[in-house]
Amino acid sequence: MTAEQTGTAAVPSQRKPATTPSAPDGQPERERVSAFASLSRVMLVAFLRDKSAVFFVLLFPLMFLLLFGTLLKGASSPHAKVVQVGSVQVLDAVQGDGRAELEKVLTISRSDDEAASLEKVRKGDLDALIKQGPDGKIELRFSAADQVRAGSVQGIVNSVVQQANQAASGKPPAFTLDASRVEDESLKPIQFLTPGLLGWAVATGAVFSAALTLVSWRQKKVLRRLRLAPVSAGAIVSSRIAVSVLTALTQTAIFLALATTPFFGLKLTGNWWLIIPLVVCATVAFMSIGLLAGAIAKTEEAANGISQIIVLPMSFLSGSFFPTDGMPGWLKAVSEALPLKHLVSASQTVLSRGGGVMDALPTMGGLLLFAAVFTAIAWRLFRWEDA
Repeated sequence: MTAEQTGTAAVPSQRKPATTPSAPDGQPERERVSAFASLSRVMLVAFLRDKSAVFFVLLFPLMFLLLFGTLLKGASSPHAKVVQVGSVQVLDAVQGDGRAELEKVLTISRSDDEAASLEKVRKGDLDALIKQGPDGKIELRFSAADQVRAGSVQGIVNSVVQQANQAASGKPPAFTLDASRVEDESLKPIQFLTPGLLGWAVATGAVFSAALTLVSWRQKKVLRRLRLAPVSAGAIVSSRIAVSVLTALTQTAIFLALATTPFFGLKLTGNWWLIIPLVVCATVAFMSIGLLAGAIAKTEEAANGISQIIVLPMSFLSGSFFPTDGMPGWLKAVSEALPLKHLVSASQTVLSRGGGVMDALPTMGGLLLFAAVFTAIAWRLFRWEDA
């Protein structure tokens, strides 16, 4: 009879004890390293085989760098087109070297038809109209459609008028201004474009990869199998972080290699290498956002939508595509609360403005603190399987 038929329990000595065989010192550690390496390799191969993921993470951001970098390659200070109606003494009196300097920032055409010229200003064909009244008053009519050029024209014309007044009075000015830029005179738009677009690329890659991977693994029961497998959660998380960091560093290398070519002419400052720890900390921070999105979403479509809602506004509010100087005060306050804003600012400082370790450390610490908070929230909402 069997043990079940007799109602008796099986004899313990007939079963082998489930004991772990003795292992040499360091064996558990080697097993953890092996699990980490195997998972990292699998995740990396899966990423490389996904052509759409490779395109959107590595190649798509480069398209923006090529586009903006090419369009703004020859950009310098705002150059305005103005029309001079009739005789304007303060402009006509500027000759020689002064005239050459003035024409570097203003293209001055002449016309006797004030109405037609004013209509061109309204349409945007010209930036401003200048004429002189019978009482010597200089009238400046400008378009506010481009506030940067409008401000530039007002400042230039005001400077010309002030110099003319001083010359007429015969008295030297009581005060003089010696203005110079703090950056290198050869500074180009690419110096500002590269850090901004790189920050956007790192944020996009980290958020989307973490969110979509988490949801996909949950739907395909990969998380359930990993939970039952003899693999620690630390190995799973660390391997995912390692692959994301490797991807972000690859993005950084490609961006810098392209931007420093003679065509674009990016000039790196002495502490440019600080971009590496900045990118590592930023990747961890933005992955935490992706983990939160993946913990909330139930489908890949939902995870993609949540990630888009987070990343796109943050990119525009953080100075990745254009400066935030002209924003309203309340919008600037919102911008200061976004991690991408601080990444872009710190990246510009170390890549283009000669910033050092102390300029980057606060941003690194803030990014890691941000990552800790959002990871804790994502952990509370995390689930291994769909309900």
